[in-house]
Amino acid sequence: MIADEHTITDYIPQRPPMVLIGKLISAVDKKTVTSLTIRPGTLFTEDGSFTEPGLIENMAQTAAAGAGYRARAQGQAPSPGFIGGIRNLKIHFLPRVGDEILTEATVEHEVMNATVVLAKVKRGSALIAECEFKIFLMNPNPPA
Repeated sequence: MIADEHTITDYIPQRPPMVLIGKLISAVDKKTVTSLTIRPGTLFTEDGSFTEPGLIENMAQTAAAGAGYRARAQGQAPSPGFIGGIRNLKIHFLPRVGDEILTEATVEHEVMNATVVLAKVKRGSALIAECEFKIFLMNPNPPA
C-alpha cells in the first residue's frame, strides 16, 4: 500500500469531504489501484447505496491518484485536472454502505495534457461500473 486515508491527499487535489478513495494500493506503470470502504455519511450515498456520481468520481480520483503518484516520484506536485469526457459508462449495480470497492484505472493514451483512461470498479470479483475518461491536466508538472 502506498497511501491510506490519512495520506491519500498527498496524491490527489481533492479535499474532504470530496475525497472518494481511501487507499492507494498500487501505481505500477500505467495502472493504478485504489480502494474505498463506503461508510455512512460518505458523500454521494443515498438510501444506503453509493450512487452513480460517487462511482464516477471514485474512478476519476483513482486516475488522479496514479498521476499524482507519478508526479511525486519525479519531484513534482500533483496537477489538478478535469474530466473532458466520459464514454461507454456502464453501471451494473450500486454498492452498499459497508462495502469495500476496488477501482482500477489504466492509462490508454497520453497526448500533451490529455489522458485517456479506462476505469473499472469491483466488489470482490463482481464488476460494479466501468467507463472511459478523457482527462485534462490544468497545469502539468508544477514544482513540488
